[in-house]
Amino acid sequence: MAQAFFGGIHPSDHKAATNKKPIETLPPPAHVVIPMSLHIGAPCKPCVAVGDYVTVGQQVGEAAAFVSAPVHASISGRVTAVEPRLHFSGVPVMSVVIENDFSDTPCPSIRPPANPDSLPAEQITELVKNAGIVGMGGATFPTHVKIASGIGKVDTVIINACECEPYITSDHRTLLEYPDEVLGGVKVLARLFGVDKVHIAIEDNKLNAAEMLRLKIEEEKAPAEVNILHTRYPQGAEKQLCQSITGRQVPPGALPAAIGCAVFNAVTAAAIYQAVYQGRPVTHRVVTVSGSGVKEPRNLYCPIGTPICELLDACGGVDKKTFKILMGGPMMGHAQYDMDAPIGKGTNAILAFCKDEERTVEHPACIRCGKCMSVCPMRLQPVFMYQYERAGMLRELEAANVLDCIECGACTYICPGRLHLVQSFRAGKQRINNAKAAAKAAAEAAAKAAEEKKEA
Repeated sequence: MAQAFFGGIHPSDHKAATNKKPIETLPPPAHVVIPMSLHIGAPCKPCVAVGDYVTVGQQVGEAAAFVSAPVHASISGRVTAVEPRLHFSGVPVMSVVIENDFSDTPCPSIRPPANPDSLPAEQITELVKNAGIVGMGGATFPTHVKIASGIGKVDTVIINACECEPYITSDHRTLLEYPDEVLGGVKVLARLFGVDKVHIAIEDNKLNAAEMLRLKIEEEKAPAEVNILHTRYPQGAEKQLCQSITGRQVPPGALPAAIGCAVFNAVTAAAIYQAVYQGRPVTHRVVTVSGSGVKEPRNLYCPIGTPICELLDACGGVDKKTFKILMGGPMMGHAQYDMDAPIGKGTNAILAFCKDEERTVEHPACIRCGKCMSVCPMRLQPVFMYQYERAGMLRELEAANVLDCIECGACTYICPGRLHLVQSFRAGKQRINNAKAAAKAAAEAAAKAAEEKKEA
């Protein structure tokens, strides 16, 4: 490890419930709900209509902009609705609803490209785009954009296999059970960026996966190197991972490409292999279902768009004392209030809690201990950011670099006063962005009015 990042915490990993359980295929759901927004960027436009018959892998939503990614049917069957449906973010999103015919008929257009080893970078990037690949670790940024913007600028490619959030083991099991696909994607990325080796970063609580990868790398003479890092949260955050591997620090407001790095999740690498060598789009993913409220924790291979309730039912249901269900990990996940919400491309876990995990208090209060500042991996000052947001001081909040907050939850975890810090920062970011959008719209309207007055 070149350099440890600043801050961070060491929560119990709670991975023992599923880290030795093989990936199982979820029983096919009766229907799926495919949101047109399964990524960061512009939502897709539906390209099917009610009554259409669709097959597995068929495109049902086309990308509406460069920073967008198409979406595909994860089951075969009849389209029963194209309308806004509840999204896992908690708001309605335009979606395509497909009733399962249980035949799993593959789309006839899905076939391996000819001579994939000799494809130029432009064609590989286009294959990645058409496959709808996004950051599968949860970020969901369109992968083709990251590749296209990094070629010629990146000298270090990092595969994020840290999976640093507690409970989640979907990446770990993928590494153990599908190492050839992960390494296949690694080889494609090495060729795309012209690097001699790709760094595979993995925490030291997954040594069996690290050993598996090392054996495969030696056997295949793959252009890769396994870097074992200390288990520490948020080791898997892009900027912190770059520092751990290279010693370089990403400047405030910048992306890893600014220091010559590109980071891809391990499952994203496997998806790249599937797209380039098998022609397969992203239609399924592995989801860890765990937590004290889950009766039979498992790792499930699921069609994207499957309602959350289907995953919970496949794990024996939840304890009647369950008080919270999260999509994602306990540090950065989002609470769900309706189990009909579908899983997405970035859904790596569904967690249910029923014991003493609830830390909310009726009257949270800051005791000025400074612990939040000591653990913030971005070297921010959460205590002051919280006060600015509560007081509506948006200018001061932005000046405190709240937009650099990666919402890792380390400050909330460590806070003895139980302040809702990350929730406050998310709200503050939204208010700042809304104010900027309103100012931009007002300026454009004023410029247009001035132009019309001048022409008159």
